[in-house]
Amino acid sequence: MNEKIGLILIAIGVLFDLLGCVGLVRLPDVYNRIQASTKCVVLGTTLSLLGTMVWFGTTAVFVKGLLCIVFLLITSSTAAHALSRAAHRSGVPLAEGSVVDRYAEDLEASNNDEETTS
Repeated sequence: MNEKIGLILIAIGVLFDLLGCVGLVRLPDVYNRIQASTKCVVLGTTLSLLGTMVWFGTTAVFVKGLLCIVFLLITSSTAAHALSRAAHRSGVPLAEGSVVDRYAEDLEASNNDEETTS
């Protein structure tokens, strides 16, 4: 029974990873691609690790898998934020169909606040 549940979780994780790879190829700009890659790492790899933990069912595998999941959750979002911020600061443009740039709005608002307090 554990093998079947583990296999299902691993298969769903691989599907998320596959969809993330498709997103990396198909999405229009670096910001959307970063979002797709972050989603596939968090969902796909986490589900694959959970499936492995269920499949083997030992304490050692569970502890190692849990540590890997926590590490992935922390580093993936941090890396995505750092990459998107660096891309925006270096002037990488948004896709043509982008409607709003919240980061630029926040920077503009903070610059206006600094000018009024000076």
